[in-house]
Amino acid sequence: MQKQWKVYLSGEIHTDWRSKISSAVKRAKLPVEFYAPVTDHSSSDDCGGKILGKEADKFWHDHKAAKINAIRTRTLIEDSDIVVVRFGDKYKQWNTAFDAGYASALNIPVIVQHPKEYIHALKEIDASAYAVCETVAQVVKILKYVVRGKL
Repeated sequence: MQKQWKVYLSGEIHTDWRSKISSAVKRAKLPVEFYAPVTDHSSSDDCGGKILGKEADKFWHDHKAAKINAIRTRTLIEDSDIVVVRFGDKYKQWNTAFDAGYASALNIPVIVQHPKEYIHALKEIDASAYAVCETVAQVVKILKYVVRGKL
């Protein structure tokens, strides 16, 4: 029986990097199931207020949403074999950094993907990662190698 790998894709939500990885893995016929956070920005930001009631104070608005989102995020990370964290260039991805640290604390292998110019800013995250790369194609090659054990 072949292992079904579970990979959590954490990171920026403003590009199609997740679908590129998913499509490449599907074309390679790898036994990989992908997990992700809620990638609809307004749903993620506003779920607390829409479900539990509005808050006048932005802190409590965000606090409610963060707690609800954490149910999904932490559960899926804990259930993953590998966590891929991607730091894009549009926004600072603080949640991604937290996901990387959380996965590392759970001894779940982390693959980090970011541009060269982030090397200094992400040095601690890179130091705890099992692999650090710059492109989606490299992430896919790592997954192919890990799953198949062949170059």
